[in-house]
Amino acid sequence: MSDHLNAENVARTARRLAAEGMLIGTAGNVSVRDDDHVFVTATGVTLADCSADDIVKVTLDGEIRSGRMVPTSELSLHLGVYARVHDVRAVVHTHAPFATALACVAGLDTLPVLHYQQLSLGGEVRVAPFAPFGSPQLAEFVDVALADRRAALMANHGSVTVGTDLEDAFDKAVLLEWLAGLYLHARSVGPVRPLTPQQQQDTIIQAINLQYGQTRENHS
Repeated sequence: MSDHLNAENVARTARRLAAEGMLIGTAGNVSVRDDDHVFVTATGVTLADCSADDIVKVTLDGEIRSGRMVPTSELSLHLGVYARVHDVRAVVHTHAPFATALACVAGLDTLPVLHYQQLSLGGEVRVAPFAPFGSPQLAEFVDVALADRRAALMANHGSVTVGTDLEDAFDKAVLLEWLAGLYLHARSVGPVRPLTPQQQQDTIIQAINLQYGQTRENHS
């Protein structure tokens, strides 16, 4: 894919997230990997107005190859994910309201599985311990929280989702925000009722058997 098209796709995803209320002002960042390069939002960009000119091309080591600005301060977080998980091609970091609210709750180390759709994120969503934004320590904490997962919360900060492409990472960010809202609303009524490990396994088997989420033609 051309550099310009990669940049356009990252910018478009940033604008979509802002339109969903998941990115406020300059808070948040988006990237996509194309072979040995990463296209990522620049620092200080108002993401609702993000354009291809606001995207920076870097190597997997963080060396800037093109772009009129410097990349996001969370570049190390993005590059850490790409270094660890080879099938990940996109990363989305947001300060979405519900997810961020959960990340600020004392004693909440994971978002439990209340709804079967959360299984597409890998199960319970872990909360990475707090570290200052843009720090190597935060990147390390998020790396651990994302092990065998497609989403993580960042204590007192926000959320991060990963995907096989930008659309996948975007969809998972929207799903995580919905799940966070579901948890908060359920807790406001009473104690939550997470799915048991057996119920989760039964759901996975059912999804496979029914080809859940896949469009199919009617041959009847």
